[in-house]
Amino acid sequence: MAVKVLVLHGINLNMFGKRDPVQYGTTTLAEINDHLATLGAELGVEVETFQSNCEGSLCERIHRAHGAPVDAVLINAGAWTHYSYGIRDALAILHCPIVELHMSNVHAREPFRHQSVFADVVIGQIAGFGADSYALALRAAVQHVRARSD
Repeated sequence: MAVKVLVLHGINLNMFGKRDPVQYGTTTLAEINDHLATLGAELGVEVETFQSNCEGSLCERIHRAHGAPVDAVLINAGAWTHYSYGIRDALAILHCPIVELHMSNVHAREPFRHQSVFADVVIGQIAGFGADSYALALRAAVQHVRARSD
């Protein structure tokens, strides 16, 4: 059985490479997605990516993951992490492991970023490693999926 990982990018993340390079670096979202596809091939998993600046679109993609064969979800929801109960509730419907990630260290930033409304529905959080946060999250999710199937 091939493992499928869905990577969800939230609001403003399409601006990676242009937006606040001190916090987010200069790597673009397209480069992150390309790296994830390459790493996925190395790990023997299929990686699908999805980005939206519309909260409802992200929720609808999560709903489709419930009915489709998705083995794990990675999510960097951007600012939605801190207040979107709609996305949190959509994630809670899933029966697969979910890893929350952030490129910046959210705990070293503004106080409102210290809280994640997703924390109780994810298996873990990775933050502060720049674009490498995505690779770390993918490796963690794949390892978790494979450990569950052993």
